[in-house]
Amino acid sequence: MIEALNPRSPSRRARALPRAALDSEAILAAYRRWAGVYDAIFGTVSTLARRRAVALVNRLPGERVLEVGVGTGLALPHYAPEKRVTGIDLSAAMLAHARRRVARRGLANVAALAEMDAEAMAFPDHAFDIGVAMFVASVVPHPRRLLGEMRRVVRPGGNILFINHFAAEAGPRWWLEWLLAPASHALGWHPDFAMDALLPPEDRARALTRAAPPVGLFTLVQLPH
Repeated sequence: MIEALNPRSPSRRARALPRAALDSEAILAAYRRWAGVYDAIFGTVSTLARRRAVALVNRLPGERVLEVGVGTGLALPHYAPEKRVTGIDLSAAMLAHARRRVARRGLANVAALAEMDAEAMAFPDHAFDIGVAMFVASVVPHPRRLLGEMRRVVRPGGNILFINHFAAEAGPRWWLEWLLAPASHALGWHPDFAMDALLPPEDRARALTRAAPPVGLFTLVQLPH
């Protein structure tokens, strides 16, 4: 009711779409800025949530794993040895860090690391058993295209996972995220990214969601394929 009485309050439908869209050039520019310090800054905040996502991947059936937005490879050492992991990222700068991590840690189960657009992957249909995208959905220009590509490359009966920050749907945190939205280009992600921008209603209804640390800042989404 308060929303209806306040002409400055954006509609629920409008909330689903980020206010400041990012294109590929903006994303790459942000990655170049952050690549050298990503592990120290963002990696620290996201460590527990990232490991929770990988722990779920390790429990799921199937060996062929696609990690979309592998970044500097922070998750790679935590996959079970029997998982055969392929990682992709749009940023060559991030992938350079990931390749050094694989070499340094001797990660024999990492099958490939490739520079690739998550919205237009070069893989054949049904190439993977599990697809996981960590902190990527709020970065790509078209989240539903990301979801569509993950559906295409993950086999029927497999699993699609997302770990991401999703905007609150009401309250003080939502207003803070809305105010931060114009800084999306500098940050390289959308503070006001709503789950509805990624998942259509039918998928949201059947998705399994779990709050992830720290303090529920992130959400782990499991979408059986």
